Amino acid sequence: MTKLLLSALLLSLAVQVQAAITVTDDAGNQVTLAKPAQRIISLSPHVTELIYAAGAGERIIGTVKYSDFPAQAKNIPRIGDNRQLDLERILAMKPDVVIVWMHGAYERQLDMLRTSGIPYFFSEPHKLEHVAETLVKFGTMFGTERQAQAAAAEFRQQAQQLSSQYQNKSKVRTFYQVWGKPIYTLNDSHIVSDAIRTCGGENIFGKLTVTAPVVGTEAVLQENPEVIITGDSKNQATSGIEQWKTFPTLAATKNNNLIVIEGDLMNRSGPRIIEGARLICQALDAARQKRVKP
Repeated sequence: MTKLLLSALLLSLAVQVQAAITVTDDAGNQVTLAKPAQRIISLSPHVTELIYAAGAGERIIGTVKYSDFPAQAKNIPRIGDNRQLDLERILAMKPDVVIVWMHGAYERQLDMLRTSGIPYFFSEPHKLEHVAETLVKFGTMFGTERQAQAAAAEFRQQAQQLSSQYQNKSKVRTFYQVWGKPIYTLNDSHIVSDAIRTCGGENIFGKLTVTAPVVGTEAVLQENPEVIITGDSKNQATSGIEQWKTFPTLAATKNNNLIVIEGDLMNRSGPRIIEGARLICQALDAARQKRVKP
């Protein structure tokens, strides 16, 4: 009888070990869950979009301000914004996992989360392919593999189609503007630059060391980009592209290659970035067509 009980106990332990879920997040940390997560907290709008695409949106119990896509995400309780988190409330909600996007403000606040023992997954895709990889990982963590893998396959197919169509075309020197006053841009480590590369473009400030550097007007004029793209916010009163219309000798202005794209399609590294990438590809190809032929 003792042997039978011992065998049953060992079998039970083996099943529990096998049931554990382990994935690697974007910081290289292993995240282990005892079972598929049922209570999820998202600390970034792009994370919220990824969770919905992976088939687990209804399991999000808390998120941050500006998590507004898809429409049903607007009904999720808010537990902070991009500056301040209600960490006591997060802990009280007893999430199975917290998906975070680390930046300066969060970095200082998450010590309590780290010591609480609640698993957290750091998400920051740097390339289009990483979006598909994240969808698959989320499917594993949430037990929604079928929907997540289907979403990842569709995303990869669209990204590959853009790459095949545009990547080998002539380079287009491109300036991407996140914000106009001061002028924020992005370097080559950001996923926006990967979208530009996919379209056969070259980020004129890609070699800068800071991910989101501030640049001056003179620096942009000196680089003389062929295309300027701005990711405007939906709530902006005036487009950030307007300031470049006052420089008629600037190549992008002279050739009418001043492009406005909805910022949420580019600045959020979630599934919708493929729509923004498609618009970038179209803009760069239009610029090629406007070139004066010898």
